[in-house]
Amino acid sequence: MGIVSRDAINQFQALMDQVDESLKKTFQNIHQGYPSETLARFLRAREGNVTKAHKMLVDCLKWRVRSEIDDILAKPILPTDLYRAVRDSHLIGLSGYTREGLPVFAIGVGLSTYDKASVNYYVQSHIQINEYRDRVILPSATKKFGRHIGHGVKVLDMSGLKLSSLSQIKLLTIISTIDDLNYPEKTVTYYIVNAPYVFSACWKVVKPLLQERTKKKIQVLPGCGQDDLLKIMDYSSLPHFCRREGSGSSRHLGNAADNCFSLDHPFHQQHYNYMKEQSLIREPVKPIKQGSVHVELPESSVEGTEIAKTLESELQKFGNQSGLSGSLEDLKINDDKK
Repeated sequence: MGIVSRDAINQFQALMDQVDESLKKTFQNIHQGYPSETLARFLRAREGNVTKAHKMLVDCLKWRVRSEIDDILAKPILPTDLYRAVRDSHLIGLSGYTREGLPVFAIGVGLSTYDKASVNYYVQSHIQINEYRDRVILPSATKKFGRHIGHGVKVLDMSGLKLSSLSQIKLLTIISTIDDLNYPEKTVTYYIVNAPYVFSACWKVVKPLLQERTKKKIQVLPGCGQDDLLKIMDYSSLPHFCRREGSGSSRHLGNAADNCFSLDHPFHQQHYNYMKEQSLIREPVKPIKQGSVHVELPESSVEGTEIAKTLESELQKFGNQSGLSGSLEDLKINDDKK
């Protein structure tokens, strides 16, 4: 994921020693006992430039304080039926670990609809999974494998990707910008599987827009990707949509224990129970508050905006060619559901 010099890390650390105590406190929740490795991540995200990396990290820490990110794992989405709806429409889960101990996150890009709740709930849920990964999953993996594990891999299932994906672009741009600015270099490789023609058409025009370090992380695998993924993980860690060709859907599978997107999967059960326990620890007497957490949303990056516009244009062209064109107004994300 790129090498940064010890001298750059030392310079960066000297600058961080001067920040306010409130920022130092939230920094501890980020680095989890590995400050140098965390500084290296931000340096890689800014091509080794200490000044730019320092600004990026300080901006991240200020965002965490303003949006109360340190407390977000004590704010479960309630009621459970609403959270289940979020999980059913934002397909993400932990399927296992690589042989090196890296967590394998599966994402159902093509079949995620993001239409069961407001944008705030989806952003809240995404950040909570990020924080649970960083504060629970990665530290546990570090302890189990006896070495620092600070990142993972993602397997992106493109099954079902179609013109209606236009409705996701706004929210996906928000989520990807949050990750780029506040959780940089947390994924070492993105594996894309089950890619339909519409993805291939878009990928050709989007790829040149990506930064070189991002392009190096993306691997488009043939079919469901099983043969290639088995080189780095056991069969038991494969996402369910990679276990056989033509699985047809990344949304549903008969056995909840195998479908890592389901709220009934052990990962989501442990994650959700952890948040409910944290909420009771913070406020043992008061009832758990319902309602979404309003996280400060970032302005879209120039790169992200350009990519989103290009995707929108290409998907519209594809729709026109396929006789599927429709009003973009009909495909916008519904921000009114609260």
